[in-house]
Amino acid sequence: VKGDISIGGQEHFYFEPNAVIVTPKDGELIVESSTQNLNKTQKFVASVMGMDANRVTSKVRRLGGGFGGKETQTIPYACAAAVAAHHENRPVRLVIPRDQDIQTTGKRHPFYGQYEVGFEEDGKITAVDMQLYSNGGHSHDLSFPVMERALFHSDNSYNIPNMRTVGKVCKTNVFSNTAFRGFGGPQGMLVAETYIEHVAHATGLPPHVIRQRNLYSSPDDTTHFGMKMGSTDLPRIMRECKEMSDFETRYQEVAAFNQDNKWKKKGISLIPSKFGLGFTFAALNQAHCLVHIYTDGSVLVTHGGVEMGQGLHTKILQIVAEELDVPFDKVYFSESDTSKIASASPTAASMGSDLNGMAAVDACQRLKARLDEQKSQMGGNPSFQEVVLNAYMNRVSLTEHGFHKAPVSGFNFETGEGRPFHYWTTGFACSEVELDVLTGNHRVLRSDIAMDVGKSINPEVDVGQIEGAFVQGQGLTTIEELTWGDKHHEWFRPGHFFSNGPGNYKIPSMDDIPRTFNVKLMSNIDSPAVHSSRGIGEPPLFLGASVMFALRGAVAQARKEVGVGEDWFHFDSPLTSERLCLLSNGLEGAHRGSW
Repeated sequence: VKGDISIGGQEHFYFEPNAVIVTPKDGELIVESSTQNLNKTQKFVASVMGMDANRVTSKVRRLGGGFGGKETQTIPYACAAAVAAHHENRPVRLVIPRDQDIQTTGKRHPFYGQYEVGFEEDGKITAVDMQLYSNGGHSHDLSFPVMERALFHSDNSYNIPNMRTVGKVCKTNVFSNTAFRGFGGPQGMLVAETYIEHVAHATGLPPHVIRQRNLYSSPDDTTHFGMKMGSTDLPRIMRECKEMSDFETRYQEVAAFNQDNKWKKKGISLIPSKFGLGFTFAALNQAHCLVHIYTDGSVLVTHGGVEMGQGLHTKILQIVAEELDVPFDKVYFSESDTSKIASASPTAASMGSDLNGMAAVDACQRLKARLDEQKSQMGGNPSFQEVVLNAYMNRVSLTEHGFHKAPVSGFNFETGEGRPFHYWTTGFACSEVELDVLTGNHRVLRSDIAMDVGKSINPEVDVGQIEGAFVQGQGLTTIEELTWGDKHHEWFRPGHFFSNGPGNYKIPSMDDIPRTFNVKLMSNIDSPAVHSSRGIGEPPLFLGASVMFALRGAVAQARKEVGVGEDWFHFDSPLTSERLCLLSNGLEGAHRGSW
């Protein structure tokens, strides 16, 4: 089969828009900005000002959301404020209004994917040839590593023996598109799930059967770029998800509902996600952590990660408390600061806990070894504070610097060699929807998610990340649409960007969240990450596409009512209410989205 799909971009829509305060102080600049990337902020401000980096301090206490949009795109605002602060020799504060923030910053990269797939009669895929094109905007930004991750994830969770993927970044005259949670992975996986649906249609088999027959099933299974699956078990996760969602029973109930109803149709979909953990640029897979123990027994932790609502600091404090065997409330984190942690990697790629947590473990284990020696010399059962005070009196250092580098090597596209990821985080989601075929309006009746998180450091934080990522992925594929004045939207002024605020750009609301929403954390103690956990920020996002593919199934049933149900039909992302209405009623040609 041959096919294609256009995938629209996505606005980050963080709660807090871009903001920065720059304060000049004795020939130095203190930059407090809403950024995920302290190191690069420091570097570029120093460059613009003609200063050495040691005279620029970049710091942040917390962000009101980031989602990748504050990895590079905050830096121009910091530089502008720095110039003004230096010129006026007084603090300068810059806060970008929401509409200007949306108009001037990059989005998730729109993609266009083409595929040709060879398969057996039983649905076993034997070969895939895929081409991916992304809209990079007017400059590089992070478009090439985004494309690389899309290529790495173009198999999603499927063991395809012969696979060729080619990616090209296109320069266009729009804002420079940038990082967004998933970083190209969801776009590559969305093309993969589209060809899975196409194979299912061609064979007459249910899509979940095609998925099950092609899953990676062994630790020794190897991806199209030569990396083994290792300690993950996709068939087990699929079984768990089918069981918790009662999939087989509900699949039959959906079929019965569609037989009895003409104007409302249901769909149900079960899809996987396999996400590689690690920066594909190997040098970024490192972190530092500074731990101070004070003589009252309290502990101060500083690391290079940025808290933006994902619970990073909470996890790091838990790790330190466990390593030093002290109460959680005795451990404190103040702020991220380049004068304390130099050359920190951006908080991105779902590696915040992995890298900074392992650096914290390194520092704590060194401190613990020194304190254990002091404790053995004291005898009895002294308290932590007594041991610390004894160490101080004996002139034993109570400060330690920890360091960690993840075992990845990057990937050489010329030789086809390398290990771009440390490990995989995997999961499955099952979603059921009800579609009004006359309006395209729909409801998500239920979503069930089974996620392998290893040994969760904080289950509540992980569940929150999974739920939030899922809904953001649901928005990407069914609701959120970037529109310009173009040949598909002739009622807008040519070239005008229309989606510049919440009035014209809709993110999922409370009414869009699944009526029943279940999350199951599956434990896999073989995880190689910190305290046997797994990175969880980005991997669940693609599972929100289960809503889109459930809607596609509902549309397929609706099309039978108008006499076009037997043919494969093209669909794009996002599968909005307008497109659902047109497709459900057999109207073709009006479904293409903006590039």
